[in-house]
Amino acid sequence: MEQDETGVEQIDADVGNIFEKIDAWLDGFLRLLPNIAVGIVVLLLFWFAAGWIGRILARQGHKHDRPSLGDVGGALVRWAIIIIGVMLAITIIAPSISPGDLFAGLGISSVAIGFAFKDILQNMLAGILILLRQPFQVGDQIVSGGFEGTVERIETRATLIKTYDGRRVVIPNADIYTDAVTVNTAYDTRRSQYDIQIGCSDDFDNACQIMKETCAGVEGVLSDPAPEALPWSMDADGNTVRLRWWTKSGRADVVHVYARVIKEVYNALDSKGVDMPYPTRMVLFHDQTEATDGDRMAQREGWPADAGGDNPAPARIESALKRRGGDRDGDSGGDSDKADSPA
Repeated sequence: MEQDETGVEQIDADVGNIFEKIDAWLDGFLRLLPNIAVGIVVLLLFWFAAGWIGRILARQGHKHDRPSLGDVGGALVRWAIIIIGVMLAITIIAPSISPGDLFAGLGISSVAIGFAFKDILQNMLAGILILLRQPFQVGDQIVSGGFEGTVERIETRATLIKTYDGRRVVIPNADIYTDAVTVNTAYDTRRSQYDIQIGCSDDFDNACQIMKETCAGVEGVLSDPAPEALPWSMDADGNTVRLRWWTKSGRADVVHVYARVIKEVYNALDSKGVDMPYPTRMVLFHDQTEATDGDRMAQREGWPADAGGDNPAPARIESALKRRGGDRDGDSGGDSDKADSPA
């Protein structure tokens, strides 16, 4: 930096130093060319080896009927091998960088990545545990978080299910692993039930026998365990029988057999004369616009007025009161006669 005649400082650009720097960089790059070539070759070898090992693990998973675990395991191993290859290539290209420095940097960066992608890593770990423990498989019908459907795919981040009405739901693996999950197809058979009300005067044993025989003859109902009908409760409108039967655990089997059982049992009970009562309620409407409102001796309490305008309820009440008054007079008269009669 120099000053001119006026005292203003000026920057003196040394072009020769710039070219020397560029020349030094080019020399360094040329010296590193063999290392770079070797590093690229090593990286390619690790890349192809990772793909080959990943495909082997995926095939083994399909071979042992665990395709999702094979795919996820193959992907994780493939990326682990690629990361090792990248680290080894870096140490070859830059010998001044030791593997210890790389692992130290990887440890610090992994902590930062862990905080930044906590939810993603949590879902990934939950997905690996689900694939290892295998509480359900692809094709199972499950209920989780209020959603019900068939498992389409188990990924490292989420589980995909297809609902019965043809929609896809993506559920994070952490939610599935920490919450309760109902696996409807975990077993081959599944029990269904329905409460049927019969009349209070109908025979329990007869109604139960009709239900069991009818249910056993419905297509899709399993004979072992056999259907059963149990007297369940005595309600205000009738007696309740609980009918239970077993079917295959698939949703389609459960729904279609359920509909056939309800239809056939209703027809059988109806043809045998078994009463199936409906709730009966009596409602009295009170017209509160009448002048007699509040007078319990005059208001109609829902009784319709006749053509002449007379109300039947007050007339009945009046006749009842006259009879009651006459009875009272007769009783009082008898008592007075007894009082007047000589002892």
